[in-house]
Amino acid sequence: MTRYDAATLRETLTTLFAENGASDDVARTTARILVEGDLLGHHTHGVKLANGYLKDLTAGHACGDPARLEIQQNSPVAALFDGHYLLGPYLVQRALDHCREAAETFGVGIVSLKRSHHIACLAAYLQPLVEANLIPLVLSSDPAVASVAPFGGLDRVYTPNPLAIGIPGREQPMLIDVSMSTITNGTVAKTRATGGRLEHPAILSGEGELSDDPEAYFAEPGGSILPLGELAFGHKGFALGLMVEALTSALSGFGRKDAPTGWGASVMVMVIDPARFGGVDAFLDETDHLARRCLDSRPREAGKPVRLPGQSGLARRRDYLERGIPLPQDVVEALREAVANSSLAGKAPFA
Repeated sequence: MTRYDAATLRETLTTLFAENGASDDVARTTARILVEGDLLGHHTHGVKLANGYLKDLTAGHACGDPARLEIQQNSPVAALFDGHYLLGPYLVQRALDHCREAAETFGVGIVSLKRSHHIACLAAYLQPLVEANLIPLVLSSDPAVASVAPFGGLDRVYTPNPLAIGIPGREQPMLIDVSMSTITNGTVAKTRATGGRLEHPAILSGEGELSDDPEAYFAEPGGSILPLGELAFGHKGFALGLMVEALTSALSGFGRKDAPTGWGASVMVMVIDPARFGGVDAFLDETDHLARRCLDSRPREAGKPVRLPGQSGLARRRDYLERGIPLPQDVVEALREAVANSSLAGKAPFA
């Protein structure tokens, strides 16, 4: 794959978003988060999303005006944001900034965010806060989409419902970004587009049969993505999925009962400052100890040592910053399509 300079990608995306109605702050923040997703290796939730964001901006399904953000409730530690479908990366960053200010004073800050546009890769938000020895959490659901069936059922009810948390550490910080389903919507769509098969049976067909064929999801009757834990332990993933639903849509007061139709998200953001609890040094002593115990564990398979969450992503990020981001061809083609309709048409590197 051809490698692309991260700064060039950020500037390209910033120009595209600005030309399609986003303010400079919204454009730059959204571009930064999308590129950060690719830097960490999450290509389905990075630059690839830009074309969809641009189309929604043009069609009026997404907003680029930061004045649209409405803070409906606010206390020293908690707030409710109504995003009115502003681009999600900008909204989540604003929520994290709000939470950080509260956490540094009171130990914790929390924002419930309703009517956000899509928020991209959750892990992309974590590193700056982790490097400041703060603990960020981001939970997300999409009340307009249903792709996961409840454990024991066949009908789609909710989304993969990811949760991300950053854990500071002196030697090896941890960036955790996991869905409450076995795989994500993006994985199903990407595998189908390439005509491939999933790595393992993660789809429950509409007739209740396990399948590794993404077509089983799209057949009639429609299939569903299995909860985390699959058939054996899916009751656990189902419970965690409901937890995310409660802490996102239910907490904000806007969700599936309101039958939204646009690409969007309900989000909960929290920041915790260990300095206001047991202390930063004590926190880092404990997480460093735990990390080292995990890393020193005898590997089950020779030559494959234990890796902490985010360890490979952060190593990949360092490599990509130095040598460029290797973008998959479908991502490059989507970006070329967007560039062709902008002032950047005909200019390198996406001419």
